Amino acid sequence: QVQLVESGGGLVQAGGSLRLSCAASGSIFKINAMGWYRQAPGKQRELVAGISTGSSTNYADSVKGRFTISVDNAKNTMYLQMNSLKPEDTAVYYCNRILFFGATMNSRPLAYWGQGTQVTVTS
Repeated sequence: QVQLVESGGGLVQAGGSLRLSCAASGSIFKINAMGWYRQAPGKQRELVAGISTGSSTNYADSVKGRFTISVDNAKNTMYLQMNSLKPEDTAVYYCNRILFFGATMNSRPLAYWGQGTQVTVTS
């Protein structure tokens, strides 16, 4: 059974940085396009960054130029480097599978979700 464990969240001031990690069981990153989702209070979960098995990346407009997604297959870990954080980035962040087709990405999560990691950005 796949396991996804997110970590690295925290409390940071606007303009600060955080690096999130997603540790996975098995070689999920080699066979699935994966991404970072986030869910703010009272809002639907949204996909903000994705990476294909070939290391192509895509980002939601709201985070483009500030967030960078990467994968270390040797460590079975995916990362999200978040710079220039804004209060509107405050959310619980999750990693899960996505659909990456051409230059576009869409949500296609597995039924299993990890516990997520809380990111809080203060103004």
